[in-house]
Amino acid sequence: MLEKIPIQLVNFFLVTLFSLIIGLAQKHIHLGNEEKKVFGTDRTFTFIGILGYILYIIDPDNLYAYMGGGLALTVILSIFYFRKTDRYNEYGTTTIIVALITYCLAPLIITQSKWLVILIVVTVLIFSELKESLLIISKKFDKDEFTTLAKFLVIAGVILPIVPDEQYFSYLPLTPYKVWLAVVVISSISYLSYLLKKFVFKDAGILLSGILGGMYSSTATTVILSKKSKNSGYIFEYTSGILYATGMMYFRILIIMAIFNQKLAIGLLPYFIGMGAISFASGYFIYRQKNGIENGNEKKYEAKPDKNPLEFRMAFIFTILYVVFTYVTFYTINNFGNIGLNILSLIVGITDIDPFLINLFQGKYAITETVVALVSMQAIIGNNLMKWVYTLIFANNKVKKLTSLGFIIIIGMNILLILLLYFIR
Repeated sequence: MLEKIPIQLVNFFLVTLFSLIIGLAQKHIHLGNEEKKVFGTDRTFTFIGILGYILYIIDPDNLYAYMGGGLALTVILSIFYFRKTDRYNEYGTTTIIVALITYCLAPLIITQSKWLVILIVVTVLIFSELKESLLIISKKFDKDEFTTLAKFLVIAGVILPIVPDEQYFSYLPLTPYKVWLAVVVISSISYLSYLLKKFVFKDAGILLSGILGGMYSSTATTVILSKKSKNSGYIFEYTSGILYATGMMYFRILIIMAIFNQKLAIGLLPYFIGMGAISFASGYFIYRQKNGIENGNEKKYEAKPDKNPLEFRMAFIFTILYVVFTYVTFYTINNFGNIGLNILSLIVGITDIDPFLINLFQGKYAITETVVALVSMQAIIGNNLMKWVYTLIFANNKVKKLTSLGFIIIIGMNILLILLLYFIR
């Protein structure tokens, strides 16, 4: 039935419909403005779209009529713009640009896929409405914010594609591409956490700060929250924030694993989901105990000013650690076997475990995936033990007791799951 409808009718209908929608959106945006200050709205934009359709189908091969109409429309829009700026001292050009886009709808609908046309129309509608929101967001940007974005684009979009993926040392499973890919993945997660904290959850409380911090570094977040709890009465919030950061660590590592070793990530999905849930459940259980003990609402977390997560110094340190762990892991496996690797996994817990884990997920060592899974879990246990030690050193005495309870539960369950995996492998 629908196949019998002439394609010209369908195209004309779509041009008219989309032009009208854009015109109605412009009318809504300019409600309250004097009509003489606005270059038309719903009907005007509809007629512009129809004009573009008529002039395009008249001569679709040479497009002389269509180009002439576009030139005439540009002249009319230019006259309107200069008259408006001269009389009202207003310089906005958004409506004029949208009018030109509306004129281009006809050739788009006739020659391109319909999904592309819909995407363009939706984009125009969204950005037309986002003027105030974009103004608010722009005020939140620091002077170096676009420099940070540029660094991220250089790291991920320029350097990564041109880095060679060649193994220069036959005895070492390492290529420059693998190293830089690891830097890009960690930088992406860090940058996402930074953006969420800065623009979405700028006034985040202690609990949310623990979650966002765990996306970046659960160890650093543990140290910061532990120190801030020293002279604070909000012991349950700080304790839960620390445990939530640990919970986010499991989800962060699962994402990293899925990027570098999908098969292993699928196999360990229940483990990491379960351990993340246990960590959050422990934090939530402790947080619920505050009823009747602490008064008032949750305290705003007074964080230090947001730091640039893409400092090349940090990228350089991560790269060095990654290369070092590649060599140490290779040397340990070849000289001490699985026993040495197990010991190494516990030792690296006192450092940043991400380079070590990414190296395992990405490397092609003479070990089974089961061994990689066990070693990864052991490294996480070592890291959790280190975070526990940090709370014992830096935190409030009550926070020490509560966090100890949480870490005992988390580490205990971690050990049980390792034993379960060990016996069923």
